[in-house]
Amino acid sequence: MASLKPLVIATSIDAGQRTAIEYCDKLTGKRVGSLRLTRMVSLGIAEHGSPTLYRVTAGEHHCLGWPRSAWNRWLQNRLMQRQPSAHHALMAPVAVQQLMVAYLCPRPVVLVSIDTPHHRNMFPMDLIGPLSRSGLYSLALRSTNVSAQIMRETGRVALSCIPADMKPMAYKLSEHHKVPLKDWDALPFPVRLSLELGIPAVASALCVHELTLLHSQEIGSHTFFLGRIFSDEPLAHGDQLHHTPGYYQTYRRRQEMPFAEA
Repeated sequence: MASLKPLVIATSIDAGQRTAIEYCDKLTGKRVGSLRLTRMVSLGIAEHGSPTLYRVTAGEHHCLGWPRSAWNRWLQNRLMQRQPSAHHALMAPVAVQQLMVAYLCPRPVVLVSIDTPHHRNMFPMDLIGPLSRSGLYSLALRSTNVSAQIMRETGRVALSCIPADMKPMAYKLSEHHKVPLKDWDALPFPVRLSLELGIPAVASALCVHELTLLHSQEIGSHTFFLGRIFSDEPLAHGDQLHHTPGYYQTYRRRQEMPFAEA
């Protein structure tokens, strides 16, 4: 993901002016959703693999049958209008529905750490992921995040891949999208320094990635960062926290293979 408003996807594949992404369940082999895309532009950074941006124009899922699918969509739209979340407040209901289709590929949640003599912070992100063919790693951060400019200036972050049981603490740290962390000791868990860059990371993380950030630019509501993994330090075994739509969990339950829930 490169932006939420407009809803934009970055890829290391130039698939032409109009294309689509299809999401298939690995265990059943059945298609569970799709997104239709229109090409916007290549980023023009050939030295970094020149990813291509696509705007999402339509989407649908096949996890629920009629009329349950329409009823679920109506309930979600009503809930978003009454209680918009931080992310979804940016977006029209139809765009949120398209975003949820993208989450049919469960998205890992990480805690992003930034550390300078005058600014420190840690906050959750799931608009992240590798652009495999280019060897790049992407992060899309709302441009209003208090640490966005610091990330641009320092060009380095640590990503802590957290276990599922850290969900409440990760959600609590969402407040640091707006307010920087005063002190590392204020966190509700211990930290350890990352392998090479010495950035405080979650001590109980499953693994820690250090990233060097090579490129950033504003795309709609978000700042889109491209980087490379500088070091990858596995620390423990366990289930990493991921996000996926509730209707996909319903589909998996019907197949008697639900995801574990945190």
